[in-house]
Amino acid sequence: MSNLGYFGAGDRIQLTDPKGKLYSFTITPGKEWHTHKGWITHDDLIGMPEGSVVSTTAGLKFTAFKPLLADYVLTMPRGATIVYPKDAAMIIGLADVYPGARVLEAGVGSGALTISLLRAVGVQGTVHSVERRSDFAENALSNVENYFSGRPSNWTLTVGDLQDQVVSDEYDRVILDMLAPWECVDLASRALRPGGVFMAYVATTTQLSVTAEALKADGRFTEPESSETIVRGWHHEGLAVRPQQRMIGHTGFLIQSRKMAPGVEVLARRRRPAKGAYGVSED
Repeated sequence: MSNLGYFGAGDRIQLTDPKGKLYSFTITPGKEWHTHKGWITHDDLIGMPEGSVVSTTAGLKFTAFKPLLADYVLTMPRGATIVYPKDAAMIIGLADVYPGARVLEAGVGSGALTISLLRAVGVQGTVHSVERRSDFAENALSNVENYFSGRPSNWTLTVGDLQDQVVSDEYDRVILDMLAPWECVDLASRALRPGGVFMAYVATTTQLSVTAEALKADGRFTEPESSETIVRGWHHEGLAVRPQQRMIGHTGFLIQSRKMAPGVEVLARRRRPAKGAYGVSED
């Protein structure tokens, strides 16, 4: 791997043409990258600074950078739908995943969120990922190893159901990306330290509702909070500034709560629920 700011053998490079189309490959000595208009020799890229403009043998030009994490996860091989960068960023921020944190993750999928978690906890932290499907786990392992140029020493990957795991360690954060996170609320409460954060990523309002009620019924968590993130890009050409016609809308909901101290009763909810929120009364 090269120094920061310069390309080296084994680095991932991202080329952008004048129309904004992206191309990505790993720099391998002796190889060539071919286009419909000539080719680029990998050896010519080694030692070049990021932000350079490179040309094929026929004069086709590209801007060259190392891909950002968002670029990497959107192009890596998928065994399952990824946690999109906008949601991964919110999970890291809202769950306050910090350097040195101990994180239990379930539902690894293709490994997109795992990479973000490993970057956030740093070398002093740990991430224990649990994935029920072996094919997803293998794909995630490949993506993580490719991104970090090897398997991180502070990462543990277990194949199986989270409910079947024996919780012996204490965690600062529990992050769940699975179909039924409410089934793991009890395990999460036993795994988390007091003040630890529970975070679940779900796709539907039904999943959101059931998870929220499970957290409330458990009695060891604060009142859950929920949100979704919508991203809208903007065009700007001089004074002509307008929103883009396409936007990244709903991808999932985030629901979070914090672990109470042992034996402490959760304060009663003070606001009145909406009429009919819990069904029709039979009285």
